[in-house]
Amino acid sequence: MTTTPSHSSIPSFGLGTFRLKDQAVIDSVTTALELGYRAIDTAQIYGNEAEVGQAIAGSGIARGDLFITTKIWTANLAAGHVIPSLKESLEKLRTAHVNLTLIHWPSPGGAVPLAETLGELMQAKAQGLTRRIGVSNFNIALLQEAIDAVGAANISTNQVELSPYLQNLKLVEFAKKQGIHITSYMTLAYGKVLQDPVLADIAKVHGVTSAQVAMAWAMQLGHAVIPSSTKRANLESNLKATLLTLSDPEMAQIAALERNGREVNPAGLAPAWD
Repeated sequence: MTTTPSHSSIPSFGLGTFRLKDQAVIDSVTTALELGYRAIDTAQIYGNEAEVGQAIAGSGIARGDLFITTKIWTANLAAGHVIPSLKESLEKLRTAHVNLTLIHWPSPGGAVPLAETLGELMQAKAQGLTRRIGVSNFNIALLQEAIDAVGAANISTNQVELSPYLQNLKLVEFAKKQGIHITSYMTLAYGKVLQDPVLADIAKVHGVTSAQVAMAWAMQLGHAVIPSSTKRANLESNLKATLLTLSDPEMAQIAALERNGREVNPAGLAPAWD
């Protein structure tokens, strides 16, 4: 089974590498690629781009079959810093380009104008350093500001925390109207949704895991998911979520689990959420 991406779209399923370091991230990426993963998500602040690059280089998989995402950290958002920092990321990742580059978090306090950063990213795209650009952790107001700066067609995705417990309905609706894709991170809410009886009942019907149900739910809504794991069994199980189809009543049951259960809200970085 493979999840080779179309070059005109964002893959619906990939591997996240948040909090994975050193040999743990090398092993995770190596195993995931062996199992058929073809999309890998990393970031400058994760401190693991070099290890991700090492694992990809050792996999023997053609670069054209992979979709690699990285994110520009807040310290590198100003003009004169975006492109040099991206080039450093490319060197670590051992690639001439990434498929997607995101603004990881909005500039704290708006210190760097969003249009300035997006302008730099558009230059990076024109130079062939990245195939697409996008944003992460943006609320509706920031997403509108990004659209005003470079047009919705140039914002490939908004990567945000999204799970059965935090469905971000207003933001999702706004993004959908603008034709902007949503990537869900923390889809399992730090594992909290795995204990949910509704997901457990649905999982039992299908003979799958609660994690697979949560990820299939997000993908069926049109979102991408990027779960991470260091265990081969979990990496293999997660990938099988791409094969699961939920019924309309099951989707409605999961929709009813919304509780504004936000897990990620760092002071000084997070915007005023919708």
